Amino acid sequence: MRRNIFILLFSFSFNFLSAQKDARPNIIYIMTDDLGYADLSCYGRKDYQTPNLDKLCAQGVKFMNAYAAAPVCTPTRVAFITGRYPARLTVGLYEPIADDSLVGLTSETPSIATLLKKAGYETYLVGKWHLGYQPEHTPNKNGFDYFFGFKSGATDYISHTAFRGEPDLYENDKPIEKSGYITDILGEKAIEVIKQRHQKPFFLSLMFSAPHWPWQAPGDKPVAPGNGTEWSKGGSPQVYAAMMKSLDDAVGNVVKAIDDLNLSNNTVIIFTSDNGGEKFSDNGIYKGGKMQLWEGGIREPAFVRWTGKLKEASITTQVSTTMDWTATILALAGARADKNFPLDGIDLMPVLTGEKTEVPRTLYWRIFQRRKHYAIRDGSWKWLRDEKGEEYLFDLSVDPSEKNNIKEKFPDAFLKLKNKFIAWEKTVLAPIPLQ
Repeated sequence: MRRNIFILLFSFSFNFLSAQKDARPNIIYIMTDDLGYADLSCYGRKDYQTPNLDKLCAQGVKFMNAYAAAPVCTPTRVAFITGRYPARLTVGLYEPIADDSLVGLTSETPSIATLLKKAGYETYLVGKWHLGYQPEHTPNKNGFDYFFGFKSGATDYISHTAFRGEPDLYENDKPIEKSGYITDILGEKAIEVIKQRHQKPFFLSLMFSAPHWPWQAPGDKPVAPGNGTEWSKGGSPQVYAAMMKSLDDAVGNVVKAIDDLNLSNNTVIIFTSDNGGEKFSDNGIYKGGKMQLWEGGIREPAFVRWTGKLKEASITTQVSTTMDWTATILALAGARADKNFPLDGIDLMPVLTGEKTEVPRTLYWRIFQRRKHYAIRDGSWKWLRDEKGEEYLFDLSVDPSEKNNIKEKFPDAFLKLKNKFIAWEKTVLAPIPLQ
């Protein structure tokens, strides 16, 4: 009798713990590519509308001071996948990584997917990888249970080929062929993942290529093989608007799938981008763009929806960066970072729920291979050195457009920030010249 009671209690405890574990939220992280700060109508775009993204933004918390970890693709993705400044890893020094590179992300550094998988999550990546091409660098070798997407920095939206014309669409490690516009395909695949019968909570990293060049609207012809310079030619504001409509529709369909399955109360949706905008983008009031550390190169639209947990139509001025999303997601999942690879980000959820007030931040950036820009934001102060060696100090609270260099007026603040940057740079890897 006592044995039966013990078995009953053990079974109850196991089931209770499993239910508690499974009650953790599903997490969908959506990253776009080269999206300008004001490229969504909810952030100020006037010549086209993004109704689905606007609605998603209105259903959660909108960020006004969200930053990318770098002004270019690969380093920002390194930051998200590892939760650490990109310059802490060799792959993060490439701006961006070349298609024929032997360098890439390896399992030596625990990825967000590895940590989530260890914590009991199913892990999926749909879309762009751009963190290595060798067998040991693939998403599946870095913690993702499932990968569907492309490995290069840009893909033809129609033919799904990389610069030189080689096929670049994979399911896990196998090349596949599939007809259709890549933005639509990625959205549809994400919905397939969501609709699966999940035994555990899931993490879906949905990495769109839009609105990165080549500038192709649905129905356009494939572009000729070439290189980045050739692929970034052409286009028009009308083509860009069509690309953005496809992106907006795809995200809208993904959100609808979540809502139709009654998963919205237990699914956190995060939306952001990897760096500032380029040709045809609108970076709003911010100076510069992609490949630069002026605000336009690193400011991002970002918002989070968690139905029933986060107040709708709310706005935060919390300063944040890419690594914060990693820390926030791990905290939501009850996962822990590896003590040998401490995170450089913070959990944003206590601020978003109102449990804590906004947290003062000090953030660092460095880009070397093409622009040689260096920057730090400390509170509202920002120090920047550009490719000409000119140094600047701005107070972003009154001069977000970086129009007035006040280093002469505030020499103490100028030296403080510069010295903090110098000290930080000693803690990361030395840059690698472009070869």
